This record gives sequence, structure tokens and C-alpha cells, in this order.
Amino acid sequence: MTIRNSGSAGLARSFLCGVATLALAMPFAAQAQDAGAEEADDASGNQIIITATKREATLQETPVAVSVTTGETLQREEIRDLKDLQTVVPSLRVTQLQSSANTNFIIRGFGNGANNAGIEPSVGVFVDGVYRSRSAAQISDLPNVSRIEVLRGPQSTLFGKNASAGIISIVTGEPSFTTEGNAELSYGNYDAIVAKGYVTGPLSDSVAASFAAGYARRDGYNDDPASGTRTNERSRWFMRGQLLYDNGDNFSARFIADFDRIDENCCGVVNLQPSSFTQALQAVGGQVNAPADAFGDVVYNNFPSSNDVKNYGFSGQLDYDLNDALTLTSITAYRETKGDFEQDVDFTSADLLQRYNQQKLETFTQELRITADFDRVTALAGVFFFDESVREDQQVAYGADFRPFANVLTTTLLGQTLTEAEGTLGALAGDPTQYIGTFFVPGNVETGRFSLDNEALSIFAQVDFEITDGLTLTLGGNYTMDDKTGATNYQSTGVFSNLDLVALGNTAIVAQGAPQAIAIGVCQQVPVACAGTVATPAEIAALAAGTSPAGAAGAAAFPLIQAGAIAQVQAYADANDTNPAVNSLLIAQALQNFPRFVNIPNSVESGETSDNDFSYTVRLAYDISPDLNVYASYATGFKASSFALSRDSRPAPGDAAALASAGLLFNNQTFGSRFAGPEESEVIELGLKGNWGDYSMNLTGFRQDIDGFQSNVFTGTGFFLANAGKQRTYGVEFESMANPIDPLTLNLAVTWLDPSYESFPLSPFGDISGATPAGIPEWTVVIGGQWEQPLGNGDTLYLRSTYAYESETQVVDGLPGFLDPTLPDGGQAQAVAAAVPFTRQVDELSASVTYVLEDEGVEFSIWGRNLLNDRYLLSLFDSPAQPGSISGYPNQPRTYGATVRIGF
Repeated sequence: MTIRNSGSAGLARSFLCGVATLALAMPFAAQAQDAGAEEADDASGNQIIITATKREATLQETPVAVSVTTGETLQREEIRDLKDLQTVVPSLRVTQLQSSANTNFIIRGFGNGANNAGIEPSVGVFVDGVYRSRSAAQISDLPNVSRIEVLRGPQSTLFGKNASAGIISIVTGEPSFTTEGNAELSYGNYDAIVAKGYVTGPLSDSVAASFAAGYARRDGYNDDPASGTRTNERSRWFMRGQLLYDNGDNFSARFIADFDRIDENCCGVVNLQPSSFTQALQAVGGQVNAPADAFGDVVYNNFPSSNDVKNYGFSGQLDYDLNDALTLTSITAYRETKGDFEQDVDFTSADLLQRYNQQKLETFTQELRITADFDRVTALAGVFFFDESVREDQQVAYGADFRPFANVLTTTLLGQTLTEAEGTLGALAGDPTQYIGTFFVPGNVETGRFSLDNEALSIFAQVDFEITDGLTLTLGGNYTMDDKTGATNYQSTGVFSNLDLVALGNTAIVAQGAPQAIAIGVCQQVPVACAGTVATPAEIAALAAGTSPAGAAGAAAFPLIQAGAIAQVQAYADANDTNPAVNSLLIAQALQNFPRFVNIPNSVESGETSDNDFSYTVRLAYDISPDLNVYASYATGFKASSFALSRDSRPAPGDAAALASAGLLFNNQTFGSRFAGPEESEVIELGLKGNWGDYSMNLTGFRQDIDGFQSNVFTGTGFFLANAGKQRTYGVEFESMANPIDPLTLNLAVTWLDPSYESFPLSPFGDISGATPAGIPEWTVVIGGQWEQPLGNGDTLYLRSTYAYESETQVVDGLPGFLDPTLPDGGQAQAVAAAVPFTRQVDELSASVTYVLEDEGVEFSIWGRNLLNDRYLLSLFDSPAQPGSISGYPNQPRTYGATVRIGF
């Protein structure tokens, strides 16, 4: 399903491509400027001060692939949280899927995380130097942000905990010793209201404080007629306070406390492809959208999904200058996240499946580092300690409509009503009454707890040695030790899901085949007792009673004939009970959604991982001139093992024999993965950075590999976690900024990526080695411009627009629900082919007009995001309880509004 826009989108793209051509020509325009032109502002272009290497330096001086988004850009673009950041940073992709607390970060095509609490993201997120370990702890409106730095490629040398794909570092403003503040109020479509305020000032000569608070609400943009609500709404607020102590000499301390809450109905899911199971659902009154209306902003749920997330934390940073050359820094933090989630996981108006989970994450981090700055040598060394516990209680329940839904299906699949099937299967199991009224009854079908405890210690160091004027060698290393302990106490109580349809089918084959085999055997062995080639019931009875023409000899032979016939049929049943053409019960396995669970730890699986790794960086940078720098680097990265804390956590096939020997396996046992092993990355990178006053540009070429990439595939009600053998990406990144004339600033960023699975034999859909990974566009382009027009009375008018483009790419690699063990390849080709029709191309245009009354400190803005109303799919997955049906998450439609800001 490819969604493209024409008309206004095509005209806008043509115009902005012309702007791109102009931006590429800016080096010549910059050189042609009058010699007396003013120098570029310190807060623009490559003169922005950043801390990407944990030391302050300009972007020009930092030989690292990093994109910087300033606080002004965030304000003018109306970027509310990290989800919106991708529209200005082309190598970054951010998506929100299963819940409001769920954010997935991808840099250069690498990244994972999502709603599996056991997997840490490959892109580390830091806020004021504090590591945020899980996506539930990362979403929030952004208060008083100075800048956001996106570091591309492995950063494990200085950011040791899970930075194998990159870093997002958010830097907020420190409290000021000058009293100042601001307030903001916005109103937009969908009745959106955003209110934010910030105040800071001195409490004494050495102590300053600040306080920020904000509230955001918006009606959902999806109408849900079945539940009478709207989904993808916004309802959240935050508070953040800071204290800064500065003795004015050699010591400062910064303390931060924050609290935020999200309480929203999220996230809307649409049907993209129905199946016969969808038709059965509609037969009991259930509704789904028509696939042709996937972007009609209408979804169906029988109750509103709730996402109640509380997130708070405390941190303290101490900086002590030991002398002119040495500085000691300590950052201590504690964070806690609590989430309560309720979701209609069949994503239809029928009351089929409900999922509830409660989540609690507690994280303590401690970083201690010392920096040294001598004549030709600067160095940094430190340790980082991480301690986290994750607890998640989950429940899945059948709703009131699942039994009628199953009745339609069993009538279709087995030719029997559900009650008749309960009697038939009960009889095969030895008691015709034992299952009556027990299949698919409303109530919990799965329930239990998942937990994970993690301790990690990293020791890191980096030294920059200026070999000669302008030539600097950087050597860095990080040794990380990471221990995890996972435990589950999860039970599946679904009666039908726990039936062994293979064994019951075997019994049925024998029961159906034995009478005929005996009848044929009687005529073959005792022809005189038969009038034809198949004995009648009367002839068989006569033979057994000795009253047939064979007399007593026939009666004596009958038990042998009977035993031989049954043995023959049993052998046939044993050889064919897994063949759907013979075992007619196997077709009902599609309704066995909740097989029994093998918990860990057990006598075979310890539930423990212990990883250690040494990551390093080697980089050579050279200043060709004061305006032009070049660098070459080789870096490695590391991410420790991750656990699957979901109902899809299943023992590995290689443990099957040992688990069977220990008596730990159940009927219909399924296998998969408990955890994914470590992820190791490496990147070879060449970079060029230039700054010519009114023009700056950064160019990077790289080859990046991740061995053991932790693939985390959403299956509708859980996650499949597995290691890819190797994922490789070749890429080129270009970023530039130009001021061709005083009022105009132009920016252009282009990313080209060529990714491939060098090896991925154990994907959820089989061996896809050699395939191109889905979801990674070949081309990503961001073009923007700002016109700053003084009005002569001290006021200023700002006109700003940004266009973000992603070339067409397949949305997901495949759909495991289309696997079929009866096919020669297990259904791999079918599972991969099912995802091929669904592609995504992105064409998003944003714009704003801001009028600033400088003397009064007041700003008025009107703005719009996704002005072309470009619609596409963020992701897709197998529809729960509807084999062959496909569901997906559509993106957000056009939003617009007005904002007033007051500063003092």
C-alpha cells in the first residue's frame, strides 16, 4: 500500500528542490560577501557549542558525525517532543506505536526498543547527562531546551551503556543569576491546548533556581464510533525544578528534579487486509474499517485504551576544578517510571481480546569522570555504574464475543458448532462431557509477572594528542561488564489452546480408520466369512462369535485380524497426524492463540546473562585550514544481551531436548527466543567539516556494521526477539547552512543509505540473509529556510518552512502470521511476500510565521505541521485472532495552530 500525494505536494517539492540547488551554491555566495560582513553568530552553523565528546567545543571543532538542533529551531518548528525531531534530522527516525509511552529511535537505519520492557534501545538517550534506559522514560514535552545533539554511529567509548547505534543528548538551560522567564500558550486543531512556563533567577550570590511546568491536551485525531471516544489524544503535564550552586571559583553543583504524567487513549490501529477470520468477526457484529479507508482516521475498539504513565527522577551534577588543568565531574541520578495500560488488542469493535499490564522501572546511575587539558594533550577518564529493576504484570483476557466468534469459526473449520466440537474432542480425550462449556469463556486466559534485574559497570577513557599543529590523534576505550537476571511466573489457562490436536487427531484417525481396516482384513484373511471384499457388521459379529461359515477357527483368528488392522491404522496415524490433509483437527490450531508457557529460571535455562566487552575508537583529525577540517575514524560499539519480557518469550529450539528430558514441555509447545545476545557494532567513517562565516557544511561517508543486531518484531500481542547475524549499511550524510543575504538562512541535509542483511538466518520469517532491511529509506532529505525581516520599529517578522522527504521503502520485512509449516519452506516466502505490497514514502511540509515585538518581549506565531496531509504507515503487524489479516499504525494527519509567547 503506497500512499503518494500530487498537486500541492509536487509543486512544493519542485520549489524546495530549487532552494536545495541554491543552498548547494552557497560556498560561492559566502565567498563573494563583502569583506566587512559580520561574523556568523556563535549560536548558528558550525559555531554552535556542543558537548558531544563530553567537553565543550564548537561543532566545527568536533570530529564526530553529529546533528545539532537549537532551541530556536525547536521553537520555530513547534517541535513538542522527540517524536517530532525526525523532521529536522534526516538520519534519525522516531516512531510511537503500541502506547503513549512507547518511542522507538533509529539512527542510520539501526535501532530498536518499542514496547518490550526487556530490551534497551540501541540509541541511547541522555537528558542533561543522565541516561534514560527505556522508551517509557523518554517521552515528554521538552522544557527550556538549549539544544539536542544527535550523535550518529556507535558511541560506546564515552557513552558506555547501549550506544551501539548512536546517541540523542538533550541539553536544557541551567538556572540563571539574572531574573528572567517566559510563558507560552498555544491553540490548534483537534482542540489542542499547550501551556508552558519557565522562570529562573538568583536566590543568593551563589545560588540560582529555575522552575518549568507545562500542560498539553488535544482531542484524538481518530474517531472511534464503537467506543464513543477518539484515539491518539494528548493529555500530559510536567514539572521541572533546578538549583545551581556556583562558588564563582572552582566548584559548581546542579540539582534537577522532574515529574511528568501521561494519561491518554492511544494508539489507533487500522485494518489493512481482512481475512476469512475477519468475516467471522463481522458475522457476530464486529466492525473494522475498510482497507480502502485506512487513512480515514476512523478506528474500531469496543473500549478505549488507556495509558497512564508517571515518570519522575532526581539528579545531581558536581563539577570541581582541581587545578587549571584538571576537572572532576560526578553525575548521580535516580529515576522511576510507573505505567498502567489497558488495551483492546484485537483492534475491532467486537469484545474479543483485552490486555492489561502494569509496569515499574527503577534506575540508579552514577558517573564519575576526570578531564585533563594540557598543552597538546586533552584526556578524559571515568567510570559509569548502572543498576535497574524492571517489573511487569501482564494479563490477557477473552471478551464476551470471543466464544460466539469461535463458534462461527469451528462451524466453518470443523463442520461442528463449538458445543459439538467440545463434545467431540472430549470423547476423543476419554470423556464426552469434560470440555462442555469450557472453550473461549470470558475471563483471563494468560496472567503473570516478568522481571529483570540489571547491573552494569563501564570504565572508559579517551585521549586527544595533537601530534603537530592541526593534526590530532584520538584514542578511546571502554570496558563494560553487564549482568542481567530475568524471571517469569506466567500461566496460560486457555483450555482450547492447551489441547493437543495432534494427539487427539491421531485418536480420531484410528477411530475412523480401524472399523474399515478390520472389515477389509476379515475378508482378506477369512474369505469364506464374507460375501464381498468388505465385511458387513453382521459378518464381523458372526466371525467373532464363531457362527460364520469359518466356525470356531474363524473366531480364533478374529483377535489377530483385529489387532493387525488396528496396528496398521495406528502406524498410518502416527505417520500422518501432523498432515492437515489427514488430520482434519489441525485446521483449528489457528484458534490456539495462548499455548502453555515454560517459565524461567528452570533446570535447563538459568535466566541469567553475563556480558563483557572492550569497545574502542581510533580517530585522526586534521585542520586543513582554519575553515576546513577533515577526519577519519574507526569505532566499535557494544550493547549487552536483552530479554523478551512478553508472552512471546519462548525457549530456544536448541533447548527442546533438554527441556523434554526434564519434563518441562507442554502440549503444543512453541519455541522461539528468550533473549537476544550482545550487539556489537563497528563503523569506518570519513568526515569533512567546513565553516566560511555565512556558510557551513558537514559531509560524512561511512560503512557501519552491527553483528548480532537485536531484532524486535511486534506480533500483535507480543514481541519476537532475535539476533540478526550481521546488518551492514553504507551511507553518505550531508548537512549545510547558508546565509546568502542578511534576512535569509537556508539549511539542507541529505542522507543516502544502502543497508543489507549480510546474515539473518533466524529471523521471525526464516532466513532472509541478503535481503534489504525494510523501513530504511535510501534517500532522506530535509530542506529548510528562515527569513528574518526587521520591521524598522524594533519588531521582527520570521518566516520559516521545512520540507522532509523519505524515499519509498517497504514498511516491515515480513509477517510471521503467514508462516505455514505444511509448506516446503515453512511458509517463509509467503510470510515475506505478505509484507511486500505495503510501502511508505514521506513528504512532510511544516511552516510558521512569527511576529516578535522585541521591546515588549512578546511573540505571535501561526504554524502548521504536515501541511500536505501526507499519510503513510508507521508499521504493520499480524492482526490478533484473525490469521491472514493485517493491521497497521497510520501517521498523524495535518496539525496547525497559533501560539503566543511572553518573555521577561
